[in-house]
Order: sequence, then structure tokens, then C-alpha cells
Amino acid sequence: MSEAATPVWRLCLVGASGLVGQAVIAGSVARADVRVVGVARREVPLPEGARMEVLVGDSDQWPALIAAARAEVLVCALGTTRKAAGSDEAFRAVDHDLVLEVAHAARAAGIAHFILVSSVGADRASGNLYLRTKGDVEDAVHKLGFRRLDILRPGLLRGPRRESRPLESLAQVLNPLADATVLHGRFSKFRSITVRRLAEVILALSAEKTRGRFIHEHAAMMRVLGRAQR
Repeated sequence: MSEAATPVWRLCLVGASGLVGQAVIAGSVARADVRVVGVARREVPLPEGARMEVLVGDSDQWPALIAAARAEVLVCALGTTRKAAGSDEAFRAVDHDLVLEVAHAARAAGIAHFILVSSVGADRASGNLYLRTKGDVEDAVHKLGFRRLDILRPGLLRGPRRESRPLESLAQVLNPLADATVLHGRFSKFRSITVRRLAEVILALSAEKTRGRFIHEHAAMMRVLGRAQR
């Protein structure tokens, strides 16, 4: 099929300036089948060859910007840490409240397919603030009734970060060894993944049409990559 005849779908990316968002943008550069439209608070650095729009505005303007993206799929890659946010409340305001606002805006804009980047171990019953918040927002987004909801639960993300995270940098060195020697069987879901491969999973899932809610831990993400590469 020629490039001119290739079906193209529009993907709205919220969280375009972060590690995952930047990898999705980079991964879309060579693809003729997807047009990425970013929504962000500020201008986003774009790689050479990127063919995309970035709609810029404060978060209270995002519903209008999401509607203006005219997308079939929305990828939500928003996320922070308790340390970066400064308090439990500020962390939850981003990783729960803002994510849920984005999901409501997507539904209002008629977007039927929502892809949420969550975390391995997400559980609303967890005693850990981070994992409990991720579990809470997964359930809240599910209740909105998207035609298709893909929830990605990666382990440690390996890739270059602009901010300094010394312990995470050490883990990025050690995790590949743990992946190969320790994290097998029921522990395999905790394996790390490069942010480039996670972006490939996201782009592959964005083309899926089957209805339902799908939770993708490490093994499921590897299966998605395997299907995409065949």
C-alpha cells in the first residue's frame, strides 16, 4: 500500500514533555500511519523530522485543546513523584485529579480509545501512596466507559531523564541484571523496560480496535511488541 493510501489516525498525547511522551513523539517520526497532536502547558522539544502539532495552554484549557485535536485515541502519559510535587496532596493532584480531568475531557470530545500509562503494582488497596493513587485513577478512568481502555503497567523505565534521580539512575544500571537473573515467573511483571520500547507498545496499541479494558504488564507488553514486529 502506498503512503498516500495508508490509513492515518490522530493521536492526542497529554504529557508530551515527559520521558514517555518524548519517546512516543520520537517513535512516531518515521510512521506514516499516525499523526500526533500534543497537549502541554508549554512548548515541547521536537526531534528532527517530527510532523506534529503541539497545542499549548494551562491545564484548565486542556479540555478545549483536547477537543481541538480531533483525535481518535488519547494517550495520557502524565505523572510526577511525591518528591517533585512537594506534598501528598500535590502529587495526587497530578497523578489522580489531572489524569481524571484529561479522561473526562477525552470522553466529552468523543474520543473512544484511551491509553493510560500507570505503574506495575498499581492497587487502590495499597499502603503506598504512589501505587494507591495509580490504582485509584485506573478504576476511576475505567468507570467513564471508554470503548477501549488500555492500561500500561511498566516496571522501571530505562531512558535519559532531564532531572536528577540518583537512586533511579543506579537502578537503571542494576535492573537489566535483575531482569535476567531474578525477575522470572510471577516476578516477571517487575522487569524494567526501555522507554523506547514502551513507546512502541503505545503506538502499536493505538491502532487496536477491539473493545474492552486491557491491562498490560511486562509479559503482555512484550506480546504486543511481538505482534507489531510480525
